[in-house]
Amino acid sequence: MYKKILVAINEFTNSEVAARYALALAKSCRSRLFLIFAAEEGIGQNAFGHAEGALVRLFAAAEGMGIEVESNTVKGATFKTISGVVREHGIDLVFTATRREDIQKRFFVRTHAREFMMNLPCSVAMVRVVEMGRTHPRNILVPLKGHLSQIEERAYFTAKLAQGFNARTTILNLSGPIKGIFQSWEQERDFGPDKHTAKGVEDFISHLEQYKVQHERRSAQGSVARSITTEAAFRKNDLIIMGASERGLFKSFLSGNPVENVLRETPCNLIVFRPGRKSR
Repeated sequence: MYKKILVAINEFTNSEVAARYALALAKSCRSRLFLIFAAEEGIGQNAFGHAEGALVRLFAAAEGMGIEVESNTVKGATFKTISGVVREHGIDLVFTATRREDIQKRFFVRTHAREFMMNLPCSVAMVRVVEMGRTHPRNILVPLKGHLSQIEERAYFTAKLAQGFNARTTILNLSGPIKGIFQSWEQERDFGPDKHTAKGVEDFISHLEQYKVQHERRSAQGSVARSITTEAAFRKNDLIIMGASERGLFKSFLSGNPVENVLRETPCNLIVFRPGRKSR
C-alpha cells in the first residue's frame, strides 16, 4: 500500500525523532524512503547545519536497515517544496513533526502541519514528540470510535508500524457524547449508544488480525481527550496512533477540539494519522 514514504526534515530535533517511525514503517512495508529538507529563504547557518546533520544520520540509519533511501536538500518554502516532491514522485505517505512553538498556541493555526494535513493529496502522519528517547514502542494505544472510514488503510498503517517495532496494540473503544477519533471531532446531539461503533471497531480489528498483530481490547467512557491521555498514562503506552478525517480536522482548525487537547496533554509520543484522499 505504501510504496513511497516521504519524511519532511527540518532543523529541529523533533523531526529527526519522528523520522525513526517512518524508517520502521518503510522497512516493514518495503517502501522507498525520501528524506527531504526544505531550506527556506533566510535560514541561519546553524539551523541549516542541524538539518543537514539529521539527513546524514537518517540516511545512514536507513541504509543500515536495508531501506532504499534518497536524501535531498531543496531551497524553497516548506509546503511548496514537499507538495512538489509528493506530486513528482507519487508519494503515498508523508511524515511530519510538530514544532515546539505549535504547542504554545492553537495547534494547527498557521503551521506546516496544518498545510500538510489539509492540502496534501496523500496520506499524512503528524508526529508529536514528547519523549525523545522512546522511539521504539512496545505497546501502542489505538483509540477508536464512531463511523470509521477507510478502515483498511488505517488498520494497515497501525499493523505495519506495530510490526516494524514488534509491538503489541491496545484498542481503546471510546463511547460517550463526543464523536470522532477515527472520523470527526464534533459533538453529537444523540447521547445514546452509538450503534455504528461496535461494527467499526470489529471491522478494524478484523483487518488488524490479518497481519497477525498482537492486540488487546479496552473500553472507556466520558471525555475523549481525558480518556485517551489517562489510559496512555495508566497503562504506560509508548505511542498513541490517533486517526482523523479531513472533515474533522477542518472543524478542529476552525473551533478547537479534543484533538488539540490530546496533542498538548499526551503523556507519550503521538501520531495523528489522516489517510489519503484517493483509494489505493
